[in-house]
Order: sequence, then structure tokens, then C-alpha cells
Amino acid sequence: MTRVAAVDCGTNSIRLLVADADPATGELTELDRRMTIVRLGQDVDRTGRLAPEALERTFAACREYAGIIKEHGAERVRFVATSASRDAENREDFVRGVLDILGVEPEVISGDQEAEFSFTGATKELTGRTDLARPYLVVDIGGGSTEFVVGDDHVRAARSVDIGCVRMTERHLVHGGKVSDPPTGEQIAAIRADVEAALDLAERTVPLREARTLVGLAGSVTTVSAIAQELPEYDSARIHHSRISRDRVREITEWLLRSTHAERAAVPSMHPGRVDVIGAGALVLLAIMERTGAEEVVVSEHDILDGIAWSVA
Repeated sequence: MTRVAAVDCGTNSIRLLVADADPATGELTELDRRMTIVRLGQDVDRTGRLAPEALERTFAACREYAGIIKEHGAERVRFVATSASRDAENREDFVRGVLDILGVEPEVISGDQEAEFSFTGATKELTGRTDLARPYLVVDIGGGSTEFVVGDDHVRAARSVDIGCVRMTERHLVHGGKVSDPPTGEQIAAIRADVEAALDLAERTVPLREARTLVGLAGSVTTVSAIAQELPEYDSARIHHSRISRDRVREITEWLLRSTHAERAAVPSMHPGRVDVIGAGALVLLAIMERTGAEEVVVSEHDILDGIAWSVA
């Protein structure tokens, strides 16, 4: 048994998992799991740089996580950074800051590595399930990018493309420094066109339509599940391995895209940091389901973070 800490720093959020990993049994015993919305990718698509205030929000979360890691006595720590820090000209400022706070250098991983971790984290506990046909298509809808992975016990094909809830929101829904409330039909069509082009790109290397089970990861998908179940608050246990039909995803997406900020913020399971970006994230999920013909999505709370933990163990 090895006590490990995994940190996943994406475009929209930074997350921590401290767990005891037993490679012999394949069990990961969770000790602490938390998420903080830091919006590291703020304006990266437009400026090519990490904003000073975004870096400070991220470093503040890192200081909190450093205390938790020390408290639990994790033997090994791995910090993985994804889309926003891959794209930024000043990513060395980010690397130095994390190293000073946590004592480990963030690994700015490739999209393919990101996909591998996501697949492992999402599917390791599905082994032996007879109600979920293989191969799986694991889709990780992040803030800046989306990873597509097809595999059975192992990854067969993977691709990362630059569509994510933050990137699509900032590219198409921001006008005059504010997010459209609600977006226009033209803005929604522009997001859809970007997503369809990205799906074309993904299909060049990943056989999306061969998958028998769609597994959806990350905040946009889990939030759609919480809305679909009309949860009175965000409940990871009820969201994990829930199954949401394509028709229900479409219904929720259409509501999110015609709702106001206040209406979305009033949803009891909605994290405040997702209010402005959830519409774009849900639209990405819907487009994937329509492209692949998936009748439902199996929602997983276990994702790249769990895959990182296993890589440390």
C-alpha cells in the first residue's frame, strides 16, 4: 500500500486526490478529494499568456493543497498540468511557482498522456461489469481541451482537441468583456461549428463510432448529471456511474443555452465557477453523443486524477 497525492491542474479547475493505492488488488482508497475553480486559462486563448491574477488564484489553491498533503503524510506526489499551461508563453512562471509551494515540478503533459490517464482513471473499476459493453469511448471535457480515448483493457486510440467549456465560452460567448446572457443563436452556431470541426479531427485517429459505451468525465458532464437528477446539492455518490440519456442531455443543454446567469446560478448543484461555462460544456457533450450515436452517457467521477494517482503508485 502506497499513500500518494495527485494534483491535476486544468484550464478551469485544480484538483487534489490523496489516496492509498494497492496495485496488487487494484484498489484506490480515497482519503481526500477536492476541487477549486481557479480559471488558470483565463484569456489564454486570446492573449497566449497566463494572467497574473489567474496564477495567484492557482498558487493560493496550491498552498492549501500543500497543507493537506503534509497532513496526510503522502509518500509520493505528482502534479500534472494540462491545456492552459501547454498553450501559455509564460508557463515558466507557473512552473516556478508550483515548485516553490509544493516542492514538485508540474509536468506539462501532452494531450495523448492526458488521454491515457483519463482512460485508466475512468475504466479501471469497470472491469467485470457485464452491463457495459466494450470498447469504451472515454470523453474528458475540460476547460481548454477535450480528450477522446477508445479502448478495452488498454487504450487503442486517443486524441486531444482544443474544444473545452472555457475556451468555447471565451472565444464565442464573450462580448464587450461580458458573457452573453443568454447567448444568441449565431453564437451557439459558432460553438457548434468549432465542435463539429474538432470531432472531424478526432475521428481521423480515434474510431469514435465503434465504441459501445460512452463514459463522460469532468465538471461539465457531472454537472449535467446533477441537473438531470434534480439533486438538491452536488452529490458525488449519486453522480458517479449515473446514466443520462441523449434526449435528457439535449433538453438540459437547450435550457442552459437559453437561461440567464441568475437562472443557472440558482441550480442547487451548480458550482459558482461553472455558471458561465456550463452551457458550452453541455453543448460539447451533446454534439459528441449525436456524432457517435450514443443513446446514453455513463458519468464517472473518477478520471484523470485517479489515473495520475495510479501512475504514482
